[in-house]
Amino acid sequence: MSLLKRIEQSQGGGQQEGGVPKPSLPKQPGGAGTPGAGDGSRLSSLQARRVSAPATTPQAGSYFDLKTRVQNKLLAEIDPSMDATKTDEVRRTIQELFEQILTEENIVLSRPERARLFEQIAAEILGLGPLQSLLEDDTITEIMVNGPKNIYIERKGKLHRVPITFESNEHVMRIIDRIVAPLGRRIDESSPYVDARLQDGSRVNAVIPPISLVGPVLTIRKFSKNPITIEQMIQFGSISPEAVQFLKACVEARLNIVISGGTGSGKTTLLNVLSSFIPDDERIITIENAAELQLRQEHVVTLESRPPNIEGRGEVSIRDLVINSLRMRPERIIVGECRGGETLDMLQAMNTGHDGSMTTAHANSPRDAISRIETMCLMAGMDLPVRAIREQIAGAVDVICQQARMRDGSRKVVSITEVSGMEGDVITMTDLFVFEQTGMENGRIIGRTRPTGLRPKFMDKIEAAGIHLPPSIFGIGERRRY
Repeated sequence: MSLLKRIEQSQGGGQQEGGVPKPSLPKQPGGAGTPGAGDGSRLSSLQARRVSAPATTPQAGSYFDLKTRVQNKLLAEIDPSMDATKTDEVRRTIQELFEQILTEENIVLSRPERARLFEQIAAEILGLGPLQSLLEDDTITEIMVNGPKNIYIERKGKLHRVPITFESNEHVMRIIDRIVAPLGRRIDESSPYVDARLQDGSRVNAVIPPISLVGPVLTIRKFSKNPITIEQMIQFGSISPEAVQFLKACVEARLNIVISGGTGSGKTTLLNVLSSFIPDDERIITIENAAELQLRQEHVVTLESRPPNIEGRGEVSIRDLVINSLRMRPERIIVGECRGGETLDMLQAMNTGHDGSMTTAHANSPRDAISRIETMCLMAGMDLPVRAIREQIAGAVDVICQQARMRDGSRKVVSITEVSGMEGDVITMTDLFVFEQTGMENGRIIGRTRPTGLRPKFMDKIEAAGIHLPPSIFGIGERRRY
């Protein structure tokens, strides 16, 4: 996005709800209402109100008027032709102009207050306004904006309200527009919700009035700048080393894997981790609603669906992309999430030579995942008998990996299940690993993903790929012959 566009979006930041402009302080240096060198009483009054008033009440007055005034003057003096992508250069320019304006206006602020004012103004121009500090905090995993005055975060699996606010509904809307505009998405009264992403892959969902009754609602699921590694998952207790070794073998042996779990259970994170096991010499095609996967292989083609335009045309669905990807010589197809008719096409791909494909689905258990896949296949509009769909599922899916968000906020792999075939009209499944809780310690769940002692039927596929797993991985004694 050009700096001119950012400036246009930043202007109007001094409006209150309803679009009524806030009163500005007079511009004469040291004049009435200006906290200058000769206005110690006004400055002390401002500082007193800053101390006594809670951070959630933007009606603190003078500070916000001062911020708006300095910001507007800065925007008037900055060169709109500057390249906003050169963040460091633009930031230095803003810093120089900021210091110059404070000197010209004879505005005296303490060093912390000056730094805070500059960071807020820089965030309005270069970042996402009040949310910028939250986005830069690596301990925060989710940001939830419920209208301009209520902002919550998720940290270590728990929700907390933060003392940060927007100035108005219009202020929130400007930030939403700044997120969705570069992606070619739109949000307005005719299309009042949108899925989008940030540059780092963080997932964004926005809902605005008239659908939302509390003002614009913005939900950001942050992605770590450095993707979580399998070593970190083991360290966090999300999965055991034996289960990791088994899943790594499944990926390398080109078994088809479905990752199921509830909302926010860590499905995409696990999909990222499992994708890292794919060899570098394979062609991978990823298909998502909003590109989130962060694959490190060289030969990766990323496809993203597109919503219809304002005329209702031009939609490119996940199903369209799955069908098209079959003509792109894929060796692995990774669908970020199956939620509709594309599930049938994904099963077809798994059954027609695209072994080693992976996807995620919302479900509370492996058995629920099978039922959901059946239902989503019926959503494709094909009048297929249920038995035919179940045969497709049994032939296509090899492993279902179940994720769960535990009561303490932690995410864990609670089961790894083999889809072993069919008996009559029922798909048979075998648990290979299950999470066993052993207790609680300081409010945290203690447990481990343990093997069940059963050997999967597809073990011959793993061995045919030249991978030999020790019997101990499955909890089988070393002396036991199988």
